[in-house]
Order: sequence, then C-alpha cells, then structure tokens
Amino acid sequence: MKRITVLLAEDHTIVREGFRKMLELEDDIEVVGEAQDGRQALALVKKLHPAVVLMDIAMPLLNGLEATRQILKAVPGTRIVILSAHNDDAYVKNATESGAVGFLIKQNSSHVVCDAIREVQKGKTFFSPSISRRLNRLNPQSSDRAGRPNKKAAQLTSRELEVLQLIAEGKANKETAAELGIGMKTVEKHREHLMQKLDIHDTAGLTRYAISAGIIESSVQLTIL
Repeated sequence: MKRITVLLAEDHTIVREGFRKMLELEDDIEVVGEAQDGRQALALVKKLHPAVVLMDIAMPLLNGLEATRQILKAVPGTRIVILSAHNDDAYVKNATESGAVGFLIKQNSSHVVCDAIREVQKGKTFFSPSISRRLNRLNPQSSDRAGRPNKKAAQLTSRELEVLQLIAEGKANKETAAELGIGMKTVEKHREHLMQKLDIHDTAGLTRYAISAGIIESSVQLTIL
C-alpha cells in the first residue's frame, strides 16, 4: 500500500508531537517531516515533496497563509490543509484564497484529521463539519477555481507580507533585514509601501491589521496596541 506522505507545520512542539503520534497509528499515512515555522515548512516541502501539509496559521517568521502561497508557487502539486484554533469566516476565506484545500479547527477529533488528509490527497476539499455547514456564506468569487487569491487579497506582495509579519512581531528594521537577507533600505522601502497600500501610518496600526488578517495571533505585541 502506498502511504500518504504528510508534513506537519506547527510551532508548538507538544501539539506537533501529538499530531505525529496520532497519524503514526494510521497504516496509510506517513509523517515525513516537521516544521516549526513557515519558512522551515517551505524548505522542507521543496526537499521532501510531501503529498499533504498540515499547516498551522499562526507561526513565527512566516505565517501559515503566506507559507501556503509560497509552497504552492514552488511545488504546485502539494495539498495544504490549514489548522487553526479559530473557525470564523475571515480565517476560512483567507485560507482558501491562499490556496489551501482544507481547513480544520484544532478541536477536531483524530478521525476527522485523518479523513481530511485522505480526501485532499484524492484531489477533493475538506473542511471541519462546523465550517462546512457555513460555506454557503462565503463569497464564491473570493478565489478562482485554481485557488488563486483575488485582487484584493493579492494587493500585498509576498515580500511585503513577510515584512509586515516581522514588523508586527516587533522586529526592528535591522532584524528584519537579517532575517530576510535584504538590505536595511529595502526593508524601509517595503515598510513605506505597506503604509501607503494599507493607508496605515504607524507600527501599532500595522500590527492591528496583521492580527485582523490572521497573520499573527492577538497575543503578539499586545503592549503596543
């Protein structure tokens, strides 16, 4: 029997270990790698080419939504299922616009997670039961049939989204430049573009936007809000 290869992308070690142990009980599923942030997930997908990625949304350095976009650009055949503690419509919409083909809330039982992996590997979509009942409330025009984001969702470039996340995580320009391997002036230019495009002109505002868009969790940088 050919096993379904899975990569786990989750920044909380205890949660990641729990998923691994759960999936190791399944005869047809094999965990081939683990990542603790989106950047590491991208590198491992390029190396391992797993069939399915279980991707947490809120991860440091590169969040799950932007990691999904970059993974699908680099390895288009990958099937990505988003994991989140939140199941409100905005999170689901952002996930599907990023190209994810599934969305699970972390409270789901093990059999739901395994069913999701099997279904998306077959080329289908899969959403937590509670989300499936609400899908008709989502805008069907939010993404095209290939899962590409619409113009509104794509107004920020991948690099701008990376810079936005690092700003919202409290990184100084020097730290952001080092993390992304770019110059300080380039970071400053990206910051200017972010503020112009979003019509937001301070770090606190950018952080609030990142939280509302699901780029970072609300617990990050609360002191400046």
